[in-house]
Amino acid sequence: MAATVPQEYIEIAERLAAAARPIARRYFRSDVAIESKSDASPVTQADRDIESAMRDILADACPEHAIVGEEMGGGLDQPGPMWILDPIDGTKAFATGTPVFGTLIGLAIEKRFVLGVIDQPISAEKWLGVAGQGTTFNDVSTRVSDCADLAQARLYTTAPDYFAPGDAYDAFCRVREKVLFTRYGADCYAFGLMASGFVDLIVESQLNLWDFAALVPVIEGAGGVITDWHGATLTVESEGHLVAASSPALHEAALRLLAA
Repeated sequence: MAATVPQEYIEIAERLAAAARPIARRYFRSDVAIESKSDASPVTQADRDIESAMRDILADACPEHAIVGEEMGGGLDQPGPMWILDPIDGTKAFATGTPVFGTLIGLAIEKRFVLGVIDQPISAEKWLGVAGQGTTFNDVSTRVSDCADLAQARLYTTAPDYFAPGDAYDAFCRVREKVLFTRYGADCYAFGLMASGFVDLIVESQLNLWDFAALVPVIEGAGGVITDWHGATLTVESEGHLVAASSPALHEAALRLLAA
């Protein structure tokens, strides 16, 4: 990622995360209603209120920038810097009182992801990745593990049922059979844990742009590798099939299994 990120953009991202936190905390483990969207995924008033609050900040701070958000949409053909928002990544976790969801804030310049925030509002954990800079966890530098061996890798994915039956699921199973162990259900939080050295490999499928835009700078800035299943760089035009690894060797081993 060659683009330079102005300090003012970093400060805006920090403001967005700070605005989202109290809203998430207010609704967490409350009796907030759970609704179903047209794609059958869940949504709550917390999702909508957080995205609305973040959009208000962006409209004031950088009205010329494009915005794409999970709950309020936005077009990918807009020029200039693009903010990509997922107010609650892991709404199912949020709705079941499980504190492994997160607010995702991504920034793309020329279709490349140059800034990303993973913010867990309940435990007050924040990962910030910026192109050309090292990733920080609560403002302290953090780094992926040095795992390079599949047999020693700790694998995460959101859930097996996110892989389409047939080739995609079979590909995931080939990876799962070779690792030390597999865990499920952390959504974006698993990527924060990878950036801090506690997860070595993540394989995901059928993600939306707002699900992965913020993850790329966080993982790369912590020394990890994150691409699509073919090893291509993730951009705003990528499909949502990704693999993230703590080392190039581990990443290459996973790609070979996914393509077998």
